[in-house]
Order: sequence, then structure tokens, then C-alpha cells
Amino acid sequence: MFWEEFEFSEFLNRVFTMKNQLILRLFAGAFFTFTLAPCLTAGQETSITEFSQKDTNAFNWRIVDDRVMGGRSQGNMLISEDGILTFSGNLSLENNGGFSSVRSGDVRIDMSAAEGVALRVKGDGRTYELHFSTTTRWKNRGITFAGMLPTEKGQWTEIKIPFSVFEADFRGQRVDDKRIEFDPADVREITLELVDKNAGPFELQVDWIRTYGSNTISI
Repeated sequence: MFWEEFEFSEFLNRVFTMKNQLILRLFAGAFFTFTLAPCLTAGQETSITEFSQKDTNAFNWRIVDDRVMGGRSQGNMLISEDGILTFSGNLSLENNGGFSSVRSGDVRIDMSAAEGVALRVKGDGRTYELHFSTTTRWKNRGITFAGMLPTEKGQWTEIKIPFSVFEADFRGQRVDDKRIEFDPADVREITLELVDKNAGPFELQVDWIRTYGSNTISI
């Protein structure tokens, strides 16, 4: 009788232990899924933005021209229903101006697992710039990190820019300080800019912006 009671008690203990283990596994699985939810995977290229309606709302793109400092450049932005951003306008050098840009709102993007950024663009033959803002400061001033974006007139091209070539930039001037490096884990704003000092009309179309060289990105 004692042995039968012992076996039954042992049986209950095992059932209880298995139940707890199952609950813990389910909880751990739910937490793991939750923590990985912000990570997007897509092979060797991972999307930052495809300029979809959802992306457009999240990034809150806007135009910033040299008019903020008295210049006369005029930029315009249009995102089509099929997900193409068109950045166009007229660049003016009057009143010490000479830049036009389209910028995102505040973002939090970690691209540290990737090697660089890729864009599919169609331009007018001019060289644009892609800027990433981070929390890095220079002489207590906010700066960006710039990569060159050459275009071929009227042709769709895919351009890859390694993170290693991005240079610190302060208001259009490169920052000569070797201690300052671009941190792709700390992106807070994205900017497409024209500042080539050539007055006249311009137009740049962008199909998408992605990272390459890895399969994860955290937004």
C-alpha cells in the first residue's frame, strides 16, 4: 500500500513538473518572438524603406531648403501610390544658398550588422548625397554622415555605399576629425540632399533604400 501511494505521489510530481516546464517554454517562446518582432529579414538586402504608404507615415518625410537661412532654393517631394519618391525642384545659389533636401522625421535604426546601404534611383546626371544623422556631436554641434550618390540621367541604377566611406559633415563642410566615425547602430534621421553648387532644376527618383551584406536590421 505504501509503495502504491509513493508511486501515485511520484506520478503527480512528474505531471506538475512537466506542466511547469511547458508553461515556461511557452512563455519563453512568446518573449523570444516579441523581442525579434522589430527585426526584418530579407536575404542579403534588407529594407529600410520601400516608400509604401506605411513607410511614408512612419518616416514622416519633409522638405528642408536653404530658405531656412535666407536662400532661394525650392524643393518638392511626391511619393506615388506605387512607392516611388520624387525629389525635384530648383537649386539657387542666391543669398549664399545652395542646398535642398528631403528628410525623415525622428527614427531609430540599427544597421550595425550590415556592410552598407543600397538605393535604386533614377536621376538627372547630378550627384546627390545621402546623409545619416546620429547622436554624435562635434564641438557640441549636431553633425551628419554623408555618402555620395551619383546618378545617370534618365536611367534606373542601383547604388551601393559602404558605411566605411561615410564622412562626418557639418552644414555642407566635411569635418576633419579622425576621432569621429559613423555608427550605423545609431541612426536617427535620413536625408537625401543636393548641394553640388550648380544652380538649376533637378529631379531624383528613389524606388527603395536598403542595407546589404547582412540579413537583419532593427527599426
